[in-house]
Amino acid sequence: MAHFSGEDEEMLQAMLRQLFQSVKEKITGAPSLESAEEILLRLEKTDENFHNYEFVKYLRQYICNTLGSMIEEEMEKCTSDQNQGEESGYDTVVQHVTKRTQDSKEYKEMMHSLKNIMMVVVESMINKFEDDEVRSQERQKKIQKEKSSSYCTDNCSDSDSSFNQSYKFCQGKLQLILDQLDPGQPKEVRYEALQTLCSAPPSDVLNCENWTTLCEKLTVSLSDPDPVFSDRILKFYAQTFTLSPLHITKEIYTSLAKYLELYFLSRENHIPTLSIGVDISSPNVIRLLKKVRLLNEYQKEVPSFWIRHPEKYMEEIVESTLSLLSVKHDQSHLVSQKILDPIYFFALVDTKAVWFKKWMHAYYSRTAVLRLLEKKYKSMIVTAVQQCVQYLESCETMKGDEILEHSKHHGNKQKIFCYSGQELQYIYFIHSLCLLGRLLIYKQGRKLFPIKLKNRKDSMSLTDLLVLFTQLIYYSPSCPKMTSSAHSENYSPASMVTEVLRILCDQKECAIECLYNSTVIETLLQPIHNLMKENEATPNFSETALIHIADILARIASVEEGLILLLYGENMSSSEEESLTGAHIIAQFSKKLLDEDISIFSGSDMLPVVKGAFISVCRQIYGTCEGLQALLPYSLHASIAKAWKKTSFLSERIPTPVEGSDSVSSVSQESQNIMAWEEDLLDDLLNFAATPKGLLLLQRTGAINECVTFMFNRYAKKLQISRQKKFGYGVLVTQVASTAAGAVALQNSGFINALLTELWSNLECGRDDVRVIHPKSTPVDPIDRSCQKSFLALVNLLLYPAVYELVGSQELPNKKEYSLREVPTCIIDIIDRLIILNSEAKIRSLFNYEQSYIFGLREFIIDGLSVERNHVLVRINLIGGPLERVLPPRMLEKGDDPYPWPMFSSYPLPHRYRSEVTRNADIKHDSDLGKLLLRFKMSDKQAEWIENCRRQFCKMMKAKPDVISGGALSELLEKFVFYLTENPSECYFPSLEYTATDANVKNESLSSVQQLGIKMTVRYGKFLKLLKDGAENDLAWVLKHCERFLKQQQTPVKSSLLCLQGNYAGHDWFVSSLFMIMLGNKEKTLQFLQQFSRLLTSAFLWLPRLHISRYLPGDTVESGIHPVYFCSAHYIEMLLKAEVPLVFSAFHMSDFAPSQICLQWITQCFWNYLDWIEICHYIATCIFLGPDYQVYICIAIFKHLQQEILQHTQTQDLQVFLKEEALHGFRVSDYFEYMEILEQNYRPVLLRDMRNIRVQST
Repeated sequence: MAHFSGEDEEMLQAMLRQLFQSVKEKITGAPSLESAEEILLRLEKTDENFHNYEFVKYLRQYICNTLGSMIEEEMEKCTSDQNQGEESGYDTVVQHVTKRTQDSKEYKEMMHSLKNIMMVVVESMINKFEDDEVRSQERQKKIQKEKSSSYCTDNCSDSDSSFNQSYKFCQGKLQLILDQLDPGQPKEVRYEALQTLCSAPPSDVLNCENWTTLCEKLTVSLSDPDPVFSDRILKFYAQTFTLSPLHITKEIYTSLAKYLELYFLSRENHIPTLSIGVDISSPNVIRLLKKVRLLNEYQKEVPSFWIRHPEKYMEEIVESTLSLLSVKHDQSHLVSQKILDPIYFFALVDTKAVWFKKWMHAYYSRTAVLRLLEKKYKSMIVTAVQQCVQYLESCETMKGDEILEHSKHHGNKQKIFCYSGQELQYIYFIHSLCLLGRLLIYKQGRKLFPIKLKNRKDSMSLTDLLVLFTQLIYYSPSCPKMTSSAHSENYSPASMVTEVLRILCDQKECAIECLYNSTVIETLLQPIHNLMKENEATPNFSETALIHIADILARIASVEEGLILLLYGENMSSSEEESLTGAHIIAQFSKKLLDEDISIFSGSDMLPVVKGAFISVCRQIYGTCEGLQALLPYSLHASIAKAWKKTSFLSERIPTPVEGSDSVSSVSQESQNIMAWEEDLLDDLLNFAATPKGLLLLQRTGAINECVTFMFNRYAKKLQISRQKKFGYGVLVTQVASTAAGAVALQNSGFINALLTELWSNLECGRDDVRVIHPKSTPVDPIDRSCQKSFLALVNLLLYPAVYELVGSQELPNKKEYSLREVPTCIIDIIDRLIILNSEAKIRSLFNYEQSYIFGLREFIIDGLSVERNHVLVRINLIGGPLERVLPPRMLEKGDDPYPWPMFSSYPLPHRYRSEVTRNADIKHDSDLGKLLLRFKMSDKQAEWIENCRRQFCKMMKAKPDVISGGALSELLEKFVFYLTENPSECYFPSLEYTATDANVKNESLSSVQQLGIKMTVRYGKFLKLLKDGAENDLAWVLKHCERFLKQQQTPVKSSLLCLQGNYAGHDWFVSSLFMIMLGNKEKTLQFLQQFSRLLTSAFLWLPRLHISRYLPGDTVESGIHPVYFCSAHYIEMLLKAEVPLVFSAFHMSDFAPSQICLQWITQCFWNYLDWIEICHYIATCIFLGPDYQVYICIAIFKHLQQEILQHTQTQDLQVFLKEEALHGFRVSDYFEYMEILEQNYRPVLLRDMRNIRVQST
């Protein structure tokens, strides 16, 4: 501003004139001022010469000079971040730079300076325009000098004619109207004056010098007893509101608001009292309501455009409104004789306070409203709260029936045209409730509390107000009569309060401050407490109130902070077991409802709805790992399943309606209700599958097939999973597919078939909705983006248990010919058509004829597909961790030699892919290890000795982890497990005598999977120099004896699942690992395994150990779900959510479950994911320190991978990354201290649950 000269001002005025001259036709053709403003705002899109205007060029240069250097610096920062590996697209960079610029101090200073400059320029232009108008009028006066003297005394017809010709308003004409509006003038003269005023352009009227006087005159005339006269004034006001800019309408609004304020304060006006009520057929009330409604309509419209005008205009409107609504009469008499305040009439025309909602929506106006409320008009908030308090007190003292009878009795006189005092109080209560609810959403609004109320010692805090709202839900009766009986339900107190609380729940910050405290939760749960007390008189809580309470509780439980409060209360460290937390109370009540153990609701038509509402709350809780753990004692899955079976039986018995029968409608309605309740129960059961342990409970109910079919039907219809869930069915599908029974259910439901059809359609046809404007280029990526989502959905399903169940014992079709119309319908078909292309028929069915010639050339074409194929072939033929094998890249390199890697098309594997850098597998014992081994020979007390060994192991892992490997590790493990099994308290499984000899197992055969695993193990062992020639036979010997040994502990199972037929379905990677640790010594390996099988750790490290084991409950064995899944993986998800929440959220956003990848890691003992020494450390750590370390190691891995997981979540290939990529850079020893912290926090819970796997019913 300091450099803004007069020349600059003239230059800007010239630029603005050029701009307005260019768009003159567009503006003059606009029907209203708002339309004209909209045209200017959209000018850049509609005017091709926009960027050629001098004013636009000036603005661009001004911004460049002020912010150019800062923008360039931000761009450089973003570029450097990209170079350091933080990849982001152009749009992201632009958004980042734009946000940083708009938040900067320089930007705010520039906008302030620019605003001041433009205000000066525009004000100057307006002044010049007015001066020109004055000079023009003076010239006009000289020309009509003879007529001017008689002009003011002429009748109104001449002035009316001049108005119709749109002549400018002059002072004399306005003075004439002022004189004619005088109350002493005849009625006809005053009518004519108003008619003239209404016919004139409002802008001409308000630009006259006498406008202030006219405004005062009109304000006085508003009190005229003649309704026609006041109506014409309101018509003029309405015209002004519609056609004039804000600086004009603001004058009208504030004058009307001031008039109403004085009107209510005047004792001469006959304002109705609360005892009499409001008769809206009364002429006085009609006129008053018209004025109030006009103000209210403007209140609701003005927020849409006041931001484009100076802030002072908006503040004047806000202040005049709040001043009017804060008017209170002196109450020296009884409440029943209270004179109605303005707020009552505003509540009549805008019951839900829509005007306040719109004013609070934008920060621009919200700031002014809240500032004025805090400084000058806090009494308005106090009065609103007082009204809610009084209404609650009236509900508590009077029975609902009395209130309704009172309103009916009063309504019988003039049912449509009269509002009783009680109804007015209720309407004002609704208005206050909506206003307060909107106020609480915003931080500054909440800062207005606590407030001091009359006749109340303590101040009312936010918590007190929320308690009051909650009590209104179950104490208030059905609502009295409103403006229309059709809308009465929408205005019921419980519904209105619930709507307010829903909005508060949806605002996380607001919910934490207002709702997430024990006082509010206890108030919400109070009706449930009372209903469950059998010996005491129970208040008559309506089913509707309970449904509303359940709705709010479900929203609270759907947010992490709310769930924690329900599970543990505010004081999580509290040891009081007597006081149950909210989750337990809700679960108990829901179980009683399901078991129909509450007599008060017996026979109620609303009972299924109440049941559904509270089970929905429980679903939010048991859908999480920590919530399910808390609700396990209540066996809700069994109660829900029982209710579902009963409902399903009823739905089958509903008679088919006969056409023409009177009972058709009733039967139809009954069947719809039963079917809806049946679907709700299935949905509730399905949500148990959200967690590994919940899936076990679901399979125990026997309803998994029906639940998965129900899920598929909703998925096919693209219906939402549930109201509070943020993501879709992906996580549920992934969890279900992690088990054999779940995979079969998905296959039977048609889910897998639908995925395969979608995948094949995308492969063969592409996307139908993509508009082709040029020929497609030859694809170079290994997978097209349009197919990636379908492939990922399939990848989520194909964990080993699912693959074995879906393709086990099946052969490839290998047809001689494949029709182009033949679509794969199962997994084996996809393998046959897409993966194993071992015939010309398959190639020709998949590719175009011209492309088929490529295969006949018997040459390698280096493109994206060839590179990907080579990578896959090397990967599946090479065993080892990230440092033990070299995998070819998946992308072509730049330069003369884009792919220097040998192609793998036949055995042996090219030597280049074998790593030369491997750690020595058999490190010599150093002095520290010698000391550790010596301690094993000491004859201390067993318990002390075991703990001492564990301490030494931890110390060695932190200081010299590489020492614990090779022969030293085998010796350590042998001695530790031997002495551990000598202590009965350390043994979990009983000791069994094994007498089988080599002759007994000689003729037994291993499965093809086991045989393939043996070859891979020996190949890997030889590479590590751990195994020698002949190791295949020794490992086969160990595996045969293990199968024979474990068969003694197995129980026969009748099941259709393939995985439960005979021996363990997969390869025993733990035995293979032990065989390598023992350096191929088969006797030592078998002896160790027999001793190790007595320990609890064996149940989680050695998966075949509990295959159809008699030590597990029968229903657990029949489910085919291993404890590693329903126990270890369950707690991995639970701890991941608490310890690494970003990774947990990333899994859900990717429709993937952490439990599935962990099950894969643990099943194959981290082979191909970790280097050999880290696999040894994983096994040793779990054996020495306990099975719960299996969970801690997985959490440490996720913590290590956090940044990569988040990155691959963005690129939408998280599943592929986790399943294919090794765990680069992860070392067990690096996270030992972190795992010790996890042990301190979680060990009691984890070990207790791990020891409970043998319990029949959890």
